[in-house]
Amino acid sequence: MKREGNLLPRIVERDNLQRAFWKASKSRRAAKDVVAFQQDLDTNLARMAKAIEDGSIEVGRFTSFEIRDPKPRRIFAPRFEERVLHHAMMNVCGPRLDRYLIDHTYACRVGRGTHAAIAQAQQYARQWPFVLQLDVRHYFDAIDHERLLAQLARLWKDQALLALCERIVRSYEVEPGKGLPIGTLTSQHFANVYLGAFDHFAKGELKCHGYVRYMDDMLLFGASRAACREWLAVVSVWLREQLLVELKPPLVRDVGHGFDFLGTRVRPSHVVMSGSRKRRWAIGMRRLCRAFAMGTIDEAAFARRSEAMVAHAGQVASRGFREHVLQRLAADGVLVG
Repeated sequence: MKREGNLLPRIVERDNLQRAFWKASKSRRAAKDVVAFQQDLDTNLARMAKAIEDGSIEVGRFTSFEIRDPKPRRIFAPRFEERVLHHAMMNVCGPRLDRYLIDHTYACRVGRGTHAAIAQAQQYARQWPFVLQLDVRHYFDAIDHERLLAQLARLWKDQALLALCERIVRSYEVEPGKGLPIGTLTSQHFANVYLGAFDHFAKGELKCHGYVRYMDDMLLFGASRAACREWLAVVSVWLREQLLVELKPPLVRDVGHGFDFLGTRVRPSHVVMSGSRKRRWAIGMRRLCRAFAMGTIDEAAFARRSEAMVAHAGQVASRGFREHVLQRLAADGVLVG
């Protein structure tokens, strides 16, 4: 595929930067840094454009905090101006990254996402009796800067853009030349494209016709347990040598018994919430109900957040479980009305 050039001038266009500002400020309009930036928006965007062009824009300053999702993860939130920069870059560069990816890669892509990935996995489970499940060990921390930058150079020929990408990539590391911060827009897209080379290998070289990937969670569906194990022997070496990443202990599953994928238990006949996702959903709903009962959130916020949780769980067969949780909350006096 032909490399694209002349991208930085499009990134610094006034309309693109303004669109990036509104994306970066979504759900944060009242935050102090957003309000301060917006008060002199034209001047700030013009200053940003000049700093992007001359290579002086500041990157790599983060606020970090830990979440449990369900395991502990450290999130790195960039300063607001860098959030605007990342959105401006992806407005222009995102389509080229998307064209490089195969159809059955589902993370960070418009019109795809977790539910589409789960639906595709179930469709393949109806066609193939076995599945090889792969997951990269400490994926974001394992991404090699040199390999990533080489991949980007094969997509773009704009040297100013590549220099900006290099500054962003090298502004964070867990060890020399390794790692991307979880929590930034560019990290999501760069991490997604990093395994794009494996997507092409799995489809083109392995001839795996039933393949699904969501970030570093990969499923390879095969006709036999032996075929899946043969693939495993090849891909473990390929990922180690080509992308310098190691796999967690892989699993070969009989799809008729079901397999866990993206918080669900997938079977050919139906999809349900996984045990860990059920526990997290129940805990989250209990906390939300308590926050409403204590008055720390108002009725509108409670309705909005609870409806979102129910809608998300409703994407899979979970009605009985949801009703059971709500009945328990009502019995405990946490859920009223």
